Amino acid sequence: MGGQPVAAPGLKVQAFARDLDHPRRLYVLPDGDVLVAETNAPRRPQDATGLKGWIMRRVQQRAGAGVPSADRITLLRDSDGDGIADTRSVLLDHLHSPFGMALVGDTLYVADTDALLRFAYRDGETRIDATGSKVADLPAGPINHHWTKNVVASPDGKRLYVSVGSNSNVGENGLAVERDRARILQIDPASGATQVYATGLRNPVGMAWQPQSGGLWVAVNERDELGGDLVPDYMTAVREGAFYGWPYSYYGAHVDTRVQPQDPARVARAVVPDYALGAHTASLGLAFYDAGLMPQFRNGAFVGQHGSWNRKPLSGYRVIFVPFADGRPAGPPRDVLTGFVDEHGQAKGRPVGVAVAKDGALLVADDVGNTVWRVAPAHP
Repeated sequence: MGGQPVAAPGLKVQAFARDLDHPRRLYVLPDGDVLVAETNAPRRPQDATGLKGWIMRRVQQRAGAGVPSADRITLLRDSDGDGIADTRSVLLDHLHSPFGMALVGDTLYVADTDALLRFAYRDGETRIDATGSKVADLPAGPINHHWTKNVVASPDGKRLYVSVGSNSNVGENGLAVERDRARILQIDPASGATQVYATGLRNPVGMAWQPQSGGLWVAVNERDELGGDLVPDYMTAVREGAFYGWPYSYYGAHVDTRVQPQDPARVARAVVPDYALGAHTASLGLAFYDAGLMPQFRNGAFVGQHGSWNRKPLSGYRVIFVPFADGRPAGPPRDVLTGFVDEHGQAKGRPVGVAVAKDGALLVADDVGNTVWRVAPAHP
């Protein structure tokens, strides 16, 4: 949509790649190539019906979220190291609303909206023509309310973790359609065997391993329609077997009375998340920093906040940094990239995925500006 965001003092921002088609998720390969999921929601005939659904779709279209899905993964390469991609190729296409990507050895895993897929990958290749194979089915169907499915591999590559959002705001479509949703699944890549890792996470999206603690962290979008200041989105360490409240409660034992019948026993064991990220910020991207180019960010987390669609004043629409110490959040967030909203309140861009480039720069996918931004020191 023209222009560019504003970097924090001491940093500069430039376009790593422009004219993409709704880029949402980034993944950096070991050789420095950058994969971009150009994607949007699939056809969902039973999602957001009625007047409320019509209003939501209209607002999201004005925010740039109403375009068809390109259904592809594009490879970007900066061969001369100037911070701008000079090679662009379609690595994979004819996918189905892809989002998460993870490379383990010579296997690239891709999380489509309805299945986890594997593809054989050779270092340096710019196109995969071989047909992929299904590792496991993922919850989808005609509602498929939160359609993005993310995937990360365990450090040893023996397990895959897939995040799946809920099929509603607070269970209003019935809990029967929430099977295997609002949770993180653990999948054996060899057999496809799937088990539940953590539950009660309304819409878990960004996942990453914290470098000091080695723990899995996730960014979660909380529920709507409780006002502009409730409920805070959050990021949290993920405990195996833990329940985080959705739909019955939020932030521990704060009961959501809209959900009937309630489940007091589950509410009593709901885990309080570790760090609030602000209400309706749509915090979708999460990346820990463990590189040397910007040492002021070591071990902390970058969070891409896609921004609110139903709140006044707007919230989110920025990339923030959360400092960590000893594997835990250790202070208030700091703005890293802002300026995505103009003086008239119109979104010029919406940051989603964040990733750390091989050279240590921060990469940000902007699915309204159709750009991948690169943030680096202003004076290297």
